[in-house]
Amino acid sequence: MKAFFYTTFALVAFAFNSILCRLALGTNAIDASSFTSIRLVSGAVTLLAVFLIVSRKEGSDLKKGNWLSAFFLFAYAICFSFAYVGLTTATGALILFGMVQATMIVSAIISGERPKLLEWLGLILALGGLVYLVFPGLESPPIVSSILMAFAGIAWGFYTLRGKGSENPLADTTGNFVRTIPFVILASLPFIYQFKVSTNGILFAVLSGAIASGIGYAVWYAALKYHTATRAAILQLSVPVIAAVGGLIFLAELISMRLLIASILILGGIGLVILAKDKKKSV
Repeated sequence: MKAFFYTTFALVAFAFNSILCRLALGTNAIDASSFTSIRLVSGAVTLLAVFLIVSRKEGSDLKKGNWLSAFFLFAYAICFSFAYVGLTTATGALILFGMVQATMIVSAIISGERPKLLEWLGLILALGGLVYLVFPGLESPPIVSSILMAFAGIAWGFYTLRGKGSENPLADTTGNFVRTIPFVILASLPFIYQFKVSTNGILFAVLSGAIASGIGYAVWYAALKYHTATRAAILQLSVPVIAAVGGLIFLAELISMRLLIASILILGGIGLVILAKDKKKSV
């Protein structure tokens, strides 16, 4: 049950990052740089508070986490924000997690992991659903925004892989978020002239940072111990579907028959992967 709860919470949180970002940037309630800064800082503050409460016996030791993971986290967050200036919720989530999946699968194969037959079938089915949804059903997204989101996906893929062996997810995630603050300060300087914030923009950024990012990523780190790299990549393919549903509810983005069919393919592929895991355990 822990694996199910952690994984479900994290995947929904990931989807809400896309929804909150679009709510903020799509309505021009805040600029992309400020959204990124508030998101990461609020995430760091929230995690630090939780860490100090939960880990009283260990004190405020923030030696957990590391600078490379923090850089990947920052790179993901800033590319993500600027990409969503020109992308819809569903399109951005599809590009993001398509690249996350590709990054993690390639890394897993290079490291020697060999998925079983049912896992390969699940992967093919899930990827087929993703491709079916993107081409040619959606209009071609802006190239610059697409490239930025692709970089965000690669960065998140590496961040996820680095968290695979985490023994203390909360401490590692807290340390990583705190370490993003210097990156945030440096990266914000060139965009000071674009500064624009509103109450709604700040609220969306804080919710994204404190709940969907900070707590969500800590839970994801905890969930990773229950999944192989291949399975973790495939599970994340469900996020575009969740984001599309959220886009319909909160942003009035329509869900087509194509999206429904693709959702069945993606979730069906994920189901095969989980089935393969259960069969290997029972052998």
